Amino acid sequence: MNKMDFRELKNLLTDRKILMLAGAASLTAVGLGLGYKYLLKPEKVTRVGIVSQLLIHPLKSGKAVSVALAECQEIGLKYGALKDRHWLVVTEDGQMVTGRQQPRLVLVALTVEGEHVCLNAPDMEPLTFPVTQPDNAIKDCRVFSVDIQGRDCGEEVSSWLTRYLAAEKAVRMVHFEPQMNPRKPGEKEPLFPQQTKVAYPDLGPIMLLSESSVNDLSSRLDSKVTVGRFRPNVVISGCEAFDEDSWDDIQIGKVRLHRVMACGRCIFTTVDPETGVISRKEPLDTLKSYRQCKPDERSIYKTSPLFGQMYTVRKTGIMQVGDAVYKISR
Repeated sequence: MNKMDFRELKNLLTDRKILMLAGAASLTAVGLGLGYKYLLKPEKVTRVGIVSQLLIHPLKSGKAVSVALAECQEIGLKYGALKDRHWLVVTEDGQMVTGRQQPRLVLVALTVEGEHVCLNAPDMEPLTFPVTQPDNAIKDCRVFSVDIQGRDCGEEVSSWLTRYLAAEKAVRMVHFEPQMNPRKPGEKEPLFPQQTKVAYPDLGPIMLLSESSVNDLSSRLDSKVTVGRFRPNVVISGCEAFDEDSWDDIQIGKVRLHRVMACGRCIFTTVDPETGVISRKEPLDTLKSYRQCKPDERSIYKTSPLFGQMYTVRKTGIMQVGDAVYKISR
């Protein structure tokens, strides 16, 4: 190859590289332009329902507290000193205890009066103890194999719960405090953003379910079930069954919620919230017959039927019973 041929080949390769870079830049510009155009596109707001109930479950697996309004924080619902799933029953070595192992936990009511927590359960004397107990030990706990801490609530609480549950081994109660490191659902379920944080919920900070979906399920059962069996935070009326499956972004008052995934259901749905008795059959078997995921979602949900939707909080604020629910789209 002479010098002239080499120079021409070099120029050709240089020109080709320039064209490739120009093409990539053009594609990037087009992509950015489309993204910018999407952001500039006005939001479409559609009213889809009304908030009929707001439910806080202070004790994981315990009774729900129905409230007229709640502060929706990134970590979940809050009403005064009551915060959703901020108290947890554990074994002595810190493993979580839920209604799956101890169905009668669903009958334990945890409320807060002033600076004191009050526990109530059938055939038990009420027990009160301080919300804050800085002298008590901080325990290392495990919630679905993920480490988290909790402030031990004391020997009296441990004895009360152990007697009520007729547990073979002592159980304890812990309280998640603001300075503690929360769990990150994204470490177990990649669909959740890494910045999402929770205390003791199974996964996300907000679970939403419609009354119509529960009514649809009840119509297929010999015995009706109530919303309370499924332990949602936000209950919606005024929509069709399973409309919530398609609400990717919603606004309630000034609160903005983003749907991450459906709620896969387990044996806990077979615990009757009124009696604390577990059947291990219904309504789970019926849900499995018609609420399975799509084949390409099996890696996420396995064989768990889907009922209700999990949301993260994009904008915090106050939500109230009676608030309109708006679906946001572009």
